Amino acid sequence: MVKRPKRYLNAVVPHIYVDGAHAAVSFYRRAFGAAELFRILKADGRILHAELTIYGATVMLGDPDDRLYGEPRLVGRCTASLHLFVDDNAAAMARAVDAGCEQIQAPVDMFYGASSASVRDPFGHVWILLTWKEDLDPREMERRAQSVFSQ
Repeated sequence: MVKRPKRYLNAVVPHIYVDGAHAAVSFYRRAFGAAELFRILKADGRILHAELTIYGATVMLGDPDDRLYGEPRLVGRCTASLHLFVDDNAAAMARAVDAGCEQIQAPVDMFYGASSASVRDPFGHVWILLTWKEDLDPREMERRAQSVFSQ
């Protein structure tokens, strides 16, 4: 029996589209310490498919095909966010901002047990940088959420 590659075993793998994917690969190296696993080029030299590993997670990316897939800058907003679980989200955010990301939210403790920070990359994608602080059962998260949002 054929098995999935190890990098896909326990994950939903995001596949993002960037007009100018070559630049995005370089940017994600600087901003998030990404390592490129491989890339497949189209005849015109644009990226058909590339895979990166970022903090142990696989992210797929490529240039959009303009039929089914576009990118956030063309839509005018992001349609999904990418969550990175990191040991120090303040340091991860500083690195991302230094590389050219726009800070959206500085690290803040959230009701669900993590410190959350967020940035928008130059390609329009939103990255949520999470540092886990405490494990909570769903009832406690719901109780805390109701307390926060009822104010």
